[in-house]
Formats: sequence, C-alpha cells, structure tokens
Amino acid sequence: MVVAQSGGPSPVINNSLRGIIEQAREMAEIGTIYGARHGIEGVLKEELLDLSAQNAEEVSLLRYTPAAGSIGTCRYKLRVNQTEDFDRVLEVFKAHAVGYFLYIGGNDSMDTANKVAELAHERGLDLIGIGVPKTIDNDVGDSEFKLIDHTPGYGSVAKFWMHTVQTANEENAGSSPADPVLVMQAMGRKIGYIPAAARLADPAREMPLQIYLAESPCTLAQMADNVNDQLRKTGRAIVVISEGFNVGEIGEVRDSFGHAMFSSSQLTVTQAVVNYFNRVGLAAKGAARGNVAGTDQRNAMALASTVDLEEAYRSGQLAAILAATGQSGFMSTILRNPGPIYNVRYDKVPLEQVANSERNFPAHWIAKNGCDVTDDFVRYAKPLVGEEMLNMPLVDGRFRMTRLEPIYATQKLSPYVPEADRKK
Repeated sequence: MVVAQSGGPSPVINNSLRGIIEQAREMAEIGTIYGARHGIEGVLKEELLDLSAQNAEEVSLLRYTPAAGSIGTCRYKLRVNQTEDFDRVLEVFKAHAVGYFLYIGGNDSMDTANKVAELAHERGLDLIGIGVPKTIDNDVGDSEFKLIDHTPGYGSVAKFWMHTVQTANEENAGSSPADPVLVMQAMGRKIGYIPAAARLADPAREMPLQIYLAESPCTLAQMADNVNDQLRKTGRAIVVISEGFNVGEIGEVRDSFGHAMFSSSQLTVTQAVVNYFNRVGLAAKGAARGNVAGTDQRNAMALASTVDLEEAYRSGQLAAILAATGQSGFMSTILRNPGPIYNVRYDKVPLEQVANSERNFPAHWIAKNGCDVTDDFVRYAKPLVGEEMLNMPLVDGRFRMTRLEPIYATQKLSPYVPEADRKK
C-alpha cells in the first residue's frame, strides 16, 4: 500500500495517516505500507518511506504531530496532458507490487486518486484507489452536505479562531484608547468557513465583532461605515476578514494548482484594509492595526479539536478497510446524523462525485448586514470544536512529536524528473 498526502496541511492530517497505518497493519490483505515522500512527487521520484518498519510508539504520536511533517505533502498536480507522469506512477507501483493507493487531500487529490485508479484499471493493473478527505477550508463535497458533512482539519482551525478571537478581544478591550480597531485576517481563498468560525468566540454577540467572508456583499467603503458605526457605539471594533475578500489588486502569488497563496503575495488583505481605514479616518481617536495569521492556523497543535482528531482517525481507518475489501474508487466520508445531539457515521462516496463537486458557503448563513454569520452556522460548527483541550505529551517541557526513521524502499527504476519540474 502507498499512502500520500497533498495540498495544504491540516492539524489532524497525521491522525488520518495514523488511522490508515494502524488499521492496515491488522488487515491480512495488505502487506508493506509505504508513505510517498511529499505526496505524488514521492511516487514519481520513487521515494517510498517504509511505514511498516516504524516503531509503534512513533506511529501513535502522529496524533499529536501537526501539519504533514511525517511523510510530507505537495502541491504538484497531475494534469491530463502529463502522460509521462501517469506512466511513471504506474511503473513505480508495478515495480513495488503496489495494489493499494490512498491519497489524503482535497478535491484535486480526489481527482488524482480517481484518475490513477481508472488508468490502472484500463491498463490491467490491479490497483485499488481510495481517497481520504482533508482540508481546513471545508470546501470538499457539495453545498447540500450530502457527500460529506465536514472535512477533517476544519474543526481544529475553527477552534483556533474561536480561541484567537477570544484572546484578541481581551487585548483590544485593554488597548482600545490607542488601537480601537483590530483587523484579523483568516485563511479562506474563496469560501468563508474559516473566518465564519470567529463567531464561535462570541455566540451571544457581546463583542464588537464584525466578520467579512470572501462571499460577503460589502465594499471597502461599506466596511469602513460599518466599523465607524461600531466605534460610535462601543468605542472599539474587531474585524475578522477572509484573505479572499476583494480589496482590489494585491499582487497575489499562485501555486501549481492555480490557487492564490495570499501569505506569499505582495500585499495582504488586512494591510489593505488597515491602510484604507486609517486613510479615510476612524470615528474614534487612535489608529487601526492588523494581525495576519498564517500557517499557524493549521499547525497550532495544542489548539486542535479532539472531535476533529477522532474523526480524522476514523476516516483513515475506514479508508484502509475500503482498500482491503477491494472497494476501489471511493472516498471515506463523514455524515452527520439528524437530531439535536451531535453524532456522525462513517461511509463512502464515489471519488468521481467528489472530484466533480464544489461546495459553497450557504448564502442563508451570511447575516443580512453582510458582516456576520447566522445562528444556523453556529449550530453547525459548534460541535466540531469539541469541549476539551488536547493534552499534549511533553519531554523537557517541549512537545513530543513523531520522528520516523528514514527507512526507504530500495529504488528499482531509473531516476525521474516530474514533467512540470523540467526546464523548458
């Protein structure tokens, strides 16, 4: 079995990996478990880390290890015209007698897993392809939540923003005579689930908090009016804004998937907003200032949701079971059971459906004033953050994280340079 990870990491991605490894070790159908170093690039380069040879304690510590530091991730996309790359993937799988390919990731990763499995089938290679959901953006699936209710990773980032806004509110309250407005930028290129989670910090709406999603129907001028109205009422304001909010040209950098990488861009949305507020003037003395959260949103392991960790693990377990039982072409999924008490069931959905679907933030979850979310969103998101704090293992006061041994499969093929990496 080859397991790979793709796209932006999440706080719980390694717990899905742990679920796969621990479950696969119990399945007689599955032999050696390999981790492709840095996603599909590791397959192309034949860099296969032997996960079966790892110490069980190190595997168990994946629960507490954030991001993708264990086997790595990538932003390399297998495009339809990259026929040599697809050929190489199958050559590597044949060389190492691989019968199972599990890809942890978002929509693009589900598309890759589906394409590889279909191509293998066309060429007579007995390969089981399975997807494992992962994305902090919560944009995998459909807008009706029939394919998946939420993705592993989102609950932990939502918890990060819940606590971050709570503590920021304390500082803003204390420093407001000089700094009455704090603008905080959250991840979320095109979809508003991450900034929306700021409302979890204040479900009773007692803070002077305004939330602007990428989908929010507001201009910069309207935002400034809203903030000044808030300043006249409370003397201070906290603004949480999506990195994808339209403030005009900011010189954004894009990755190989075509996704904007706002933290690598020439100007942040937060700085553009702060500059605008200070230029047009505030209805209170002092100035606006900004705070741009970056990759800490997805690696602040001490703030990970215990609910999210459990669901990520179960998703990985189910993926290994689907593989061992020959159920190719599916993604393991999480579906919410109806009723007032939160509980979920784990199921499967066709990869093709996931790869060709697109989730939006429900319009009825955006408040009519354009700078808040509704209670319906709060009811959806609140169970995902849990009610406990993760108890991190420590050694000499520092986090104890997984350290896998660099035991790799012997390379059997000639070196290979991925097509997209070749100089023109």
